[in-house]
Amino acid sequence: MSYIEKDFKYIWHPYTQMKDCEKYPNILLERAKGIKLYDDKGNFYYDIISSWWCNVHGHNHPKIKNAIKNQLNSLDHIMFAGFTHKSAIKLAEKLINVLDDKAITKIFFSDNGSTSVEVAIKMSMQYWYQKGKKNKKQFLCLDYGYHGDTIGTMSVSGIGFFNQKFSSLFYKVHRAKSPYCYRCPFKKKQESCIFECVKDMEQILIKNSKNIAGIILEPLVMGAGGMIIYPKEYLEKVGELAQKYNVHLILDEVATGFGRTGKIFAYKYTNIKPDFICISKGLTGGILPLAATFTTEKIYQAFYDDYEKLKTFYHGHTFTANPLSCASANASLEIFDEENYFEDEKKLKTISKILKYRLKSLKNNKIFKFIGDVRSIGMIGAIELVRDKKTKKSFEIKDRIGMKIYNEALKENLIMRPIGNIIYFYLPLCTSKRDLNKIFDKTEKVLFKIEKDI
Repeated sequence: MSYIEKDFKYIWHPYTQMKDCEKYPNILLERAKGIKLYDDKGNFYYDIISSWWCNVHGHNHPKIKNAIKNQLNSLDHIMFAGFTHKSAIKLAEKLINVLDDKAITKIFFSDNGSTSVEVAIKMSMQYWYQKGKKNKKQFLCLDYGYHGDTIGTMSVSGIGFFNQKFSSLFYKVHRAKSPYCYRCPFKKKQESCIFECVKDMEQILIKNSKNIAGIILEPLVMGAGGMIIYPKEYLEKVGELAQKYNVHLILDEVATGFGRTGKIFAYKYTNIKPDFICISKGLTGGILPLAATFTTEKIYQAFYDDYEKLKTFYHGHTFTANPLSCASANASLEIFDEENYFEDEKKLKTISKILKYRLKSLKNNKIFKFIGDVRSIGMIGAIELVRDKKTKKSFEIKDRIGMKIYNEALKENLIMRPIGNIIYFYLPLCTSKRDLNKIFDKTEKVLFKIEKDI
């Protein structure tokens, strides 16, 4: 029995209809380097989605590998309650310095993106409880938002294919209209936008702020909701609402952090003051699982008391601040320093300009009648495919447009994993101009083939 046959026999893969694997078996990867992955047949693929948005500096970066090896020689894992270790302490200090936000002083480590958000939600609720406002236990989120697959994070996400079957388990939340400019819920054109979506959120706060603990959203890019990229002005206005109505502002930077949008964190395009920031994915360079939740001294102090007062934050994970993961994260941050990403954003801007130009060229190409919208920021780009440009009618599930693109892209050495009708690019920061142009030349071939077959 081959490895692929054993894979199909024993393994249940995430976000995968396993019946599809009868016709389209999983690809057996054997090695990786930089932006490329190599399978057991000698084929290579451009990892243009950064292996689910986490790979930052390219695969198998020698600095990160060496850091993990060195850490393994001294300490593999410890319980992070009652004990600590140098890699975690160094990482916490580096992250606070990188964030460079005087209000943010504390970090709580966890395992993955979902748990980093769960931590923020629980801290927010417990903060208000300990401040005597026990009714503030609801949250305000966006109807296209996505924050994870645990019960708490699904509750504060939009309702869709990912979570609708579990909606009976969700706690009460309020969902505001998303700033989805291409499909504006208020039927406004971008040039006449006056942020009705912000007004929609404010109406919810006017009626419910006494019961709302916090607002949670993804800054500037709503990932799994469809790579929806929205104006920084919207985020600024939401920040103002959070302060005006005395609710916490929780920013989910799990997917947008570490240079993806052109800045180290997406919210840095604004001057807003979040109460919580959730990070994961790119934290270790995309090598090992690790997450963290930033918060303020004000919130931390609400938990800091004598033990018998029962204000302790009773939350933790077995692999919290795992030394190997922390070593990987420290090395990743050192690479940022060495490459001067934080000080000199020109390196990212060059690729960002090419990405934007190539996307616009695709949209303006009259051959492609099914490209409804293109959007980009930093190293992130998206193409929204539609059956009808004028009406913006989407392809239906039965069309399997995503699967067709995925399979056709593999023939062109591209790993594309569309979100519904959205093709997206989530490029590692090491992507060169040469590689990016090759990727788009191949993307044109894929789209031409799909357009022809529709």
